[in-house]
Amino acid sequence: LPAPAQAAAVVQRGDLLPDALVRDLVGARLAHAAAAGTPAVLDGYPRTAAQATHLLAVADVRLALNLTLREQVLMDKCLGRRVCGECGAGYNVADIQLPAAGGLPAVTMPPMPPPPECEPHMEVRADDNPETVRNRLAVHAREAAPVEDVFRAAGVLVDLPVTGGVAETMPLLKDALAAAKEEGRAAA
Repeated sequence: LPAPAQAAAVVQRGDLLPDALVRDLVGARLAHAAAAGTPAVLDGYPRTAAQATHLLAVADVRLALNLTLREQVLMDKCLGRRVCGECGAGYNVADIQLPAAGGLPAVTMPPMPPPPECEPHMEVRADDNPETVRNRLAVHAREAAPVEDVFRAAGVLVDLPVTGGVAETMPLLKDALAAAKEEGRAAA
């Protein structure tokens, strides 16, 4: 397993941590949820086909939501992230207004600005720079399709295009979960 400093360097480059390390971390979280008798919701995992295959083998995966965003939105959102150096809260200053183009839907995502008391303390993560974000998106594009294929073959993948902010997206997520529950795929 890489030391924390080595893991941080991997993340700062926009690369993925080794599968074994991530499987161990997620496995511990799933074991904790199982012991508590609660379902687990994983965000951003799995990121490789090997991780997806392993997850299907060790967990009762009932639904995999594939949230999709236009690449420009992903870039703008990553570059717009800010963290309060005092309280650690996260915000996003990107104001995204993209028209429909090339068969892609319009996207409207207002910023999530910090409150006045946090404004003087806003910091940009070291890995939220154009070069690292482009690398992160390239890695994701290369790795995402095989993950989607694994979940699609298992019959648990649902694609959900995101075209708005949290207020517009949350009802869509809830609807997808409710539909999966009705089909007997989501935990009660």
